[in-house]
Amino acid sequence: MNQFSVLRDIIEHRRTVKPPKMNGKPIPDAHINDLLALADWAPTHGHTEPWRFMVYGPGKVKDFCTAHAQLYREQTPGEKFLEMKYEKLLHMGDQASHVLVAYMRRDDLPKIPALEEIAATSCAIQNLLLGATALGISSYWGSGGMAYHPAMKELLQLRDEDVVLGILYLGYSDSPAETGKRVLPLADKVRWM
Repeated sequence: MNQFSVLRDIIEHRRTVKPPKMNGKPIPDAHINDLLALADWAPTHGHTEPWRFMVYGPGKVKDFCTAHAQLYREQTPGEKFLEMKYEKLLHMGDQASHVLVAYMRRDDLPKIPALEEIAATSCAIQNLLLGATALGISSYWGSGGMAYHPAMKELLQLRDEDVVLGILYLGYSDSPAETGKRVLPLADKVRWM
């Protein structure tokens, strides 16, 4: 198989696996480091390299999930608070090995538009997710709960100009990946000029 075929196979077989479908088996930290090294090769305008990751390993995943759920409880008005959502956030990482919070760290003298920095960080996340697929690691890029709330930035001690792009849950799964699909044909998304 040539390199293009290998890459296409990885891209086409990357799937979202929700954390409850993970099996709790720990991922070696060396694999997490390898994935972060892949993320570090994302394209970056002006060499700003804005991607940052906070890594919660097997001993810290529960701490993060507890803090995330507590943020939801504290920041949600009583009439909008849902106990079911609180419990979901509290137990989201129960079967995950690692949780990574991915964010864009804005340059101190921003010469590059924020949108480009967000795009670069998203590319870094995609590199990491594709690497996880190649290693047989399941992944979930979550943006729910308090991920985008200012209180999350405060919890993580980020600056106002930094942007959380999601919470990545990584683990192994015993279930086969679901079959992928695209709703629109490629021809509907491309215009050759």
